[in-house]
Amino acid sequence: MFRERLNEGVVHVGQALREPELFALRWHQEGVVYRWWIFAALAVTAMLGTLSYGMTMGLLGGAGQMVARGLICTLAAGIAWSLPLPALYILGSLSGSRLRPGTTFLAALVTTSWGGLAMIASIPINLFFTAALPYPAFILLVNLAVFAGVGVAMVDVFGRVMARLEPARGTAPILWLGLVGAIGAELFYAFGLFQF
Repeated sequence: MFRERLNEGVVHVGQALREPELFALRWHQEGVVYRWWIFAALAVTAMLGTLSYGMTMGLLGGAGQMVARGLICTLAAGIAWSLPLPALYILGSLSGSRLRPGTTFLAALVTTSWGGLAMIASIPINLFFTAALPYPAFILLVNLAVFAGVGVAMVDVFGRVMARLEPARGTAPILWLGLVGAIGAELFYAFGLFQF
């Protein structure tokens, strides 16, 4: 039973990452019901991405710092991604969106899962520059560039998903990601994640 759910979760996460627009559209238009473990697999993908990248941010401080940074990065990203989610649905509804709450949540979850994968893909960049030039100011610039790049990728994915779900509204809902970025930056600063 667990193995079947795990396999199904991996398959669906692969579909969501390859074709995020179609994955969300199947849920919205065709009535395809994704089981709870599919949502959990998407969330785990996002958490693994932030955890593993966060661990590279603590590389110069040793094993304890790596674990702490990984957990802090995951916590801050989780709060930043989930806190504005009700506002996305409420403001979207007020501005004419007809998406169900589950569809809005799925679009956000697919985007965060994609962002987690982008964080994993950015690990070699951070490792290389941290090892080659271990100066705090330079490491900060590298990490800011990585977070900006991941943010741009997430804006693209979320914009495409929302434009496919509601073509008449276009990519207007991407403004939500500006709020995610602002909250995330504040949390990363407050938690001391960018202190190298």
